Amino acid sequence: MSGELTGGCACGAVRYRLKSAPMFVHCCHCLDCQRQTGSAFVINGLIETDRIEVLSGETRPYAMPTDSGHPHEVYRCPACGVAVWSDYGRRAALRFVRLGTLDRPDALTPDVHIFTRSKLAWVRLPDDTPAFEAYYDTASLWPAASLERRRAIRPARPPPG
Repeated sequence: MSGELTGGCACGAVRYRLKSAPMFVHCCHCLDCQRQTGSAFVINGLIETDRIEVLSGETRPYAMPTDSGHPHEVYRCPACGVAVWSDYGRRAALRFVRLGTLDRPDALTPDVHIFTRSKLAWVRLPDDTPAFEAYYDTASLWPAASLERRRAIRPARPPPG
């Protein structure tokens, strides 16, 4: 990552700045992402919600149906409808920022390609980026610093018993 990571919606009503690089970047090829974006895939930067500084405007959550049945809310600009970030599973501390909304969408590249079992046949994946037919083992792929950041936002588990 080089430079400031700022972005926003198409009409400019919503503007944001990422206070740090995301923990990890997914390029997701699942059918849900294809339907929701109207494209071949989505590029999401997984980042703590408190590391997103909203500079102007506000987003509105929209509940999206998913093949898995798990909750998924897409936060959109109420004026132009652009999806700015998502919340998978109602985790208030974590957002999946749609990196196509960055002012420089090329500032971050995917760390992994996921759900390639539904990848469009004409999409060619780079040889130097891990790819998985479904999901992957986070502990084996994420850098240690990102795993620590993720641990810091996970809710404490009650003691057994």
